[in-house]
Amino acid sequence: MMMSVKLEREPEPGASQAQTPDGDSARDPDGRLRRAATYASVTVAALLIAGKFGAYLSTNSVSILSSLIDSSVDALASVVTLISVARALKPPDFAFRFGHGKAEPLAALIQSAFIVGSALFLGYESLGRLFEPRPVGDISVGLWVMAVAIALTLVLVLFQRWVVRRTASLAIGADSLHYSGDMLLNAAVMVSLLLGHWTGQAFWDPLFGLGIAAFLVWGAVGISRTALDVLMDRELPDGERTRVVDLVNAHPASRGLHDLRTRSTGLGQHIEFHLELDSHLSLLEAHAITDEIESSVRAAFPNADVTIHQEPAGLDDERLDHRLRPRRG
Repeated sequence: MMMSVKLEREPEPGASQAQTPDGDSARDPDGRLRRAATYASVTVAALLIAGKFGAYLSTNSVSILSSLIDSSVDALASVVTLISVARALKPPDFAFRFGHGKAEPLAALIQSAFIVGSALFLGYESLGRLFEPRPVGDISVGLWVMAVAIALTLVLVLFQRWVVRRTASLAIGADSLHYSGDMLLNAAVMVSLLLGHWTGQAFWDPLFGLGIAAFLVWGAVGISRTALDVLMDRELPDGERTRVVDLVNAHPASRGLHDLRTRSTGLGQHIEFHLELDSHLSLLEAHAITDEIESSVRAAFPNADVTIHQEPAGLDDERLDHRLRPRRG
């Protein structure tokens, strides 16, 4: 006896199925949080660009220019995030039956390209000013703008991190990483302005600009690696896979599992495995047991889609586990 059952996510108890104007289900509070985080990000980015542009005109500081460039890239990245989140939250359709969740890691990959481009430009400008130093003007405006920027960014990052904990959004997580870096960048700009003012040496400004450029590239590499892992269907961490195995084996009727495959969908996880059951069970009994196991897995992974293929225990057939290439090392 061999059966394959696709187990879909059920709506949360008491959740409404009314449709919102954009077509998303009103039962998804995570969607509202994702949108709120992206709107906040775009708003803060616009405010930072305006303030830093004025500060750059006042000081002619390459460090402030670096911060202005970074904020401009962040604004563009935030718009990309806004579009990608709206796309990712669309329900599955006939053309995309797995949904649109991977729009988020795709946006994160685009963001990393923006960051690298801005870092290269910043590095070029900083090297030029390192060999041909230019005096920095009145730093008071720059210091005030950087202080306000740090305060605004801190509030945004705290909100974004709270949203990421609730939704596990990769795109918002990448956006939050940008702005976390911005806080360090803004602090570095303040230090470079003060050092240049106290020592009278102009090299501090471009030197900090080079350091900030290197920091941006480092962050972009991390973002792109995470995004590529999701786009390439990398397995979930070993700890999460072990958790699935333990949950399945904890059911008294389970005789084991094999061919466990997991991946991130961008909005959640996809978990698929072959469940081994006693061969004498009826179809109805096997289905009931599968429902119970699926419920326990979904309780541990609330955003997961679970696919379970049922097999009689001891069946000798071709398995994915036997075809996998051994891990190196």
